[in-house]
Amino acid sequence: MGDTYTPTSGVKGIKQSPPVDFTKPYDVAWLKDKHIIITGGASPEGFGAGFVRKWAAAGASIVVGDINTKVGDQTVRDIRKETGNEKVHFVQCDVRDWLSQVNLFREAVKVSPHGGIDCVVANAGVAGIEPLQMPANLDVPEPKKPNFKVIEVNLIGVLYTVHLALFWLQKNPGSKSCSINTDPSTNKRDRHILLVGSLASIGPIISQPLYGTSKHGVLGLFRTLRASSFIDGCRTNIICPYFIETPMVPTAGRLILAGGASGRVEDVVDAATRLTADSSILGRGLCIGPKARVKQEGDDFVLSENGEEKAIWEIYADDFVDTEIFTQRFIRILNGIASVKGWYGFGRDAFAAIKYGIFG
Repeated sequence: MGDTYTPTSGVKGIKQSPPVDFTKPYDVAWLKDKHIIITGGASPEGFGAGFVRKWAAAGASIVVGDINTKVGDQTVRDIRKETGNEKVHFVQCDVRDWLSQVNLFREAVKVSPHGGIDCVVANAGVAGIEPLQMPANLDVPEPKKPNFKVIEVNLIGVLYTVHLALFWLQKNPGSKSCSINTDPSTNKRDRHILLVGSLASIGPIISQPLYGTSKHGVLGLFRTLRASSFIDGCRTNIICPYFIETPMVPTAGRLILAGGASGRVEDVVDAATRLTADSSILGRGLCIGPKARVKQEGDDFVLSENGEEKAIWEIYADDFVDTEIFTQRFIRILNGIASVKGWYGFGRDAFAAIKYGIFG
């Protein structure tokens, strides 16, 4: 930390931008006239509504997709009134249902001011009592089939969203492939996917195995997409909030946090806005926790009354510096093996593969 950022050849090839400079202000006005899809934005106290509220105030055109029609429609109406922005829309969407998400994207394109989509935020998520942690009734022959709604919403739903985003973002008229050299002041159209993970993406979470699994999956998706989605010209970023004071935190979670601290929605919105409003940020992850004053001692941060006030931290900042060096070396070995085997080896292996496909 604090060292000069020198990307390896692997990082350059992946097109990951340098670590986020938190001292550099972002311009939320850049979001004016951008067309954005946000899943799961119905709850007026949640992250999604926070994104909508701030970005609509900046002049963005937004489509909120949520399963809760009554609450979602009212939230959008309220935000329209608060911001004076009539370009905020609600579409009923169950992210677990493929056709429902297809309809969300189709409707979003219909109301787009420029006929395309600039950004997709995969925000929809659920938590609560999980079947894997329920007391077992050992008097029955076998347990009932568990309800995996958490996986269906938090992971399968996100995969559906990303699959559709990669299709529609490339069709965004006037947009260019993402680049770390992009100048937001001149780049008017974007192709951005923002994933919403969790601190549970990074470490275990007590009594929430399905939630933890789903959020680990979202982080894995992010780490893979940022290494490859630029091929489609799309940049991918992620936010990983700690326990934030929202209706999503169950009573058990609040009891665990008793005497401690939780994060604030406005800090989550701040982190998401920075990643969304700066088109030169590619492949970065931000963790949001309780705001605290800290100072740096070596490679660590410690609490200090005279320190800097922070709530947002970068995660996996050196991921490719550490990991991709191994990957490059391993790939070179594999390529070396292929080179030694030559065309004869390729033909032999190809024939064996075809034979296996025919005869099993």
